[in-house]
Amino acid sequence: MSPPVRLLLLSNSTNHGQRYLDHAMPAVRARLGAARRLAFVPFALRDHAGYTARVRARFAEEGVEVAGVTPDEPGRALLEEADAVFVGGGNTFRLLDRLQRSGLLDVLRRRARAGMPYLGASAGTNVAGPSLKTTNDMPIVQPASFDALALVPFQINPHYVDPEAGSTHMGETREERLREFLEENDVPVLGLREGSWLEVDGGKGWLRGPRPARLFRRARDPEELGPGAALDELLSGR
Repeated sequence: MSPPVRLLLLSNSTNHGQRYLDHAMPAVRARLGAARRLAFVPFALRDHAGYTARVRARFAEEGVEVAGVTPDEPGRALLEEADAVFVGGGNTFRLLDRLQRSGLLDVLRRRARAGMPYLGASAGTNVAGPSLKTTNDMPIVQPASFDALALVPFQINPHYVDPEAGSTHMGETREERLREFLEENDVPVLGLREGSWLEVDGGKGWLRGPRPARLFRRARDPEELGPGAALDELLSGR
C-alpha cells in the first residue's frame, strides 16, 4: 500500500510585514520532518536562478539544503531523489506549462502520491488541485491543458479576498468569479485567505493559520470554515 500524500498548501508565501515564509515556517519544518534535501520548483517565475537563490538562503537558516529543479533530465533526476519538494508561487499558467513541457508534471504527481512531502505556495498550491481553472493569474502562456496534479479532489483559490464594503469597482468580485466556475464545473472550491494554509495527510486534512476559509459548492450558499476545521469530507470527494 502506498504511503498517503503529505501536503502543506499555503495561500501565500509572504505575509505583510514579515519575511518570506515566516508566518508558516513552524508548519513547514513540521511537514519536512527529517527531510534535509528539498527540491525547489521555480518555474512560476521567469528568473529561475534568482528565485532558487532566494529560497535557498531562507531554508539555509533552517538547516535545509535546497536544489533548484531544472526543466530537463537533471531536473527529473533531482525530483526522483529529493526528500521533499517545494513548488513556489508566481504565474500558475507559466508553472503548469513548464511542468507539462518538461515532462516533470507526471514525475511530481507520482512522487507526491507516493508520500514525498509536497509544499506549495500560491501557484504551487493551485496546481495541487485538479486544474488551474480557479487561479487568479493572467494566461501569459497557453499550457497544453488545464489539468494539474490532482493531489486533492477539490479546487483551491489562493489569496482569496472578500468583497470590499462600499466599493465602487464594477468588475466581478472573487466570489462572483468562483460562482461562475461552479456554473460550468461541479467541483468544490476552497477560497484560502492569505495567512492560512492546508495540511493534508492521506484522507485527513485541516485548515491551519489564523483566518477562516470560504468553501464554495454548486447550488449551495458559501460556507465559512474556521481555523482548525477538518477537511476529511472534502478530501473524500464529497
